[in-house]
Amino acid sequence: MRFRFLPNLVSFLPAILAQTTVSSNKDADCRCLYGQSCWPSEQDFSSLSTLLSQPLIRPVPPASACYPVGNPSGNCSDVQQNWVNGNWRADQPGAYQNVNFETYTNRNGSISGCYLNTTLGLPCDQGSIPPIGVDVRTIEDVQAAVRFVGQHNLRLVVKNTGHDYLGRSAARNAFMIWTHHLKNISYNANFIPDGGLDNETVPALTLGAGGGLQWREAYAAVAEQERFILGGISTDMSVGAAGGWIMGGGHSGFSAKYGLGVDNAIQFTIVKADGDHVVANAHHNPDLFWALRGGGAGSWGVVTSVTYRTYDLVPLTMSFINATFSDPQVAQEVTTEFIGLHPKLSDAGWGGYSFFNNQTIFAAFLAPNVSWADTNATILPFFDFVKNATGQPDTPIFTQPFDNFHAWLDALQSQGSAGGMEQVGGFGELASRLISREAAEERPEETAQLLLSFEFVSINFVAGGAVARADPDSVGLHPGWRKAVAHVWTSEGWEAGDSGDVVRQARQRVAREVRRLEPISPDSATYMNEASLYEPDFRKSFFGSHYEKLRSIKRKHDPRSLFLVAEGVGSEDWNGSLTCPV
Repeated sequence: MRFRFLPNLVSFLPAILAQTTVSSNKDADCRCLYGQSCWPSEQDFSSLSTLLSQPLIRPVPPASACYPVGNPSGNCSDVQQNWVNGNWRADQPGAYQNVNFETYTNRNGSISGCYLNTTLGLPCDQGSIPPIGVDVRTIEDVQAAVRFVGQHNLRLVVKNTGHDYLGRSAARNAFMIWTHHLKNISYNANFIPDGGLDNETVPALTLGAGGGLQWREAYAAVAEQERFILGGISTDMSVGAAGGWIMGGGHSGFSAKYGLGVDNAIQFTIVKADGDHVVANAHHNPDLFWALRGGGAGSWGVVTSVTYRTYDLVPLTMSFINATFSDPQVAQEVTTEFIGLHPKLSDAGWGGYSFFNNQTIFAAFLAPNVSWADTNATILPFFDFVKNATGQPDTPIFTQPFDNFHAWLDALQSQGSAGGMEQVGGFGELASRLISREAAEERPEETAQLLLSFEFVSINFVAGGAVARADPDSVGLHPGWRKAVAHVWTSEGWEAGDSGDVVRQARQRVAREVRRLEPISPDSATYMNEASLYEPDFRKSFFGSHYEKLRSIKRKHDPRSLFLVAEGVGSEDWNGSLTCPV
């Protein structure tokens, strides 16, 4: 199927971990993994524990509470009830928002995991979930964990909520730094970056840490100040606000008005590979500040806070259409018109989200600081075009004004997980590209025809406008973002318990779909946080002309590549499992 956006387990842990042991480490340059002779002893871990504010954690698959079958080790009903709840998943150190990253593909092609569907008759395996880690609550916890990893040369992952379509926060037999409980929020109407001048004051919100704060919490905090912050939009608003989202660029349905997350970040604090806790802004470590804004999650250290500028609240309107198509020609006509709208709307600061195929189109538009009357004047001609083209005058549409962002968000959340769509708890991987302004403005018919050749695609209106007006070299983000008007993605999925062959074929289709999307993209660019593990050249697609500068910064601040992730800066120097240099 296609991917939709659609307790005490200590006694059970040894049985799970017994299935994940590996041979001894034969190469001193390789990372040390659980089960190898180089793995730290219990005495080593006990020594680490004395430096921490919390006990060490032993992450297990969330479905393990339902095993052994017939005599569950935990609260299986709680797991079943919350399986597709993003915030519940974020609270479990062993849970990932996409379940495929909990699993592991064995050398023979079979899949090891722990499935909620116990009737499959499959064993509950640890998969790619690290067997041990640190639940960091303080900066000192982070420093102790990072130094321990460096001392023992461990394969490291940094995890907060588990929202990651590249699986960068999972790794089999690795050591986990879990930042989910590193939470703090502070607002300063006259924030001055460290080292800045008195005339650099900015009304800003500082969020900690390593993504520990989620956007639902950040929005609640900024609402108390009657301010707006540019942030992520997802069901449950469970995405981390100070971690992978910002380091990958940080898009939003409000980006055309306010820019990307990287354009709104004023200052970071971060624990580097040597364990030092430093400030990165325009005055201190400016090279690292540049890299953190778009240079990719998991490559630079453990981010402990991000400070964002905030804005005055303004009214906004939302528009919506959900049409069906009687034949492919009608779909072509409507989507051609739809694609051609993007440059005009983004120039005016509009954003939003959509998906379509040859049978239907759903689109929601967000227009900040645009009156209801002006919204109607802009969007109703397109809605009328759709009604006429489809011959369906009763096509569901609406436009609605809101006092401000927070009123809109309250209305959205009152629908329950963004109207009931499920974004988590399934198996799937993405293929994506940015849509260039040229493709939308000068080749809308050709672009629409290409996108309609997929079973479905989704377009996020998260570029153009303020994004396009920013200096492409001001941050480490791929400069292709400044030539784009939107981000398009499609996906492949499978069911729990599907064979390795089924999963392999789905992944092969994703790899082909990445290449098929090339014609729409500026410089083969895409949004790395919603992208493919099968990029032909991730350096080109994720970083573009900025890659060599990012690589130089990486060598300076993390010369041993302690922080290493799939398709991250410097990962080309390591094998596929990121355990040994090549």
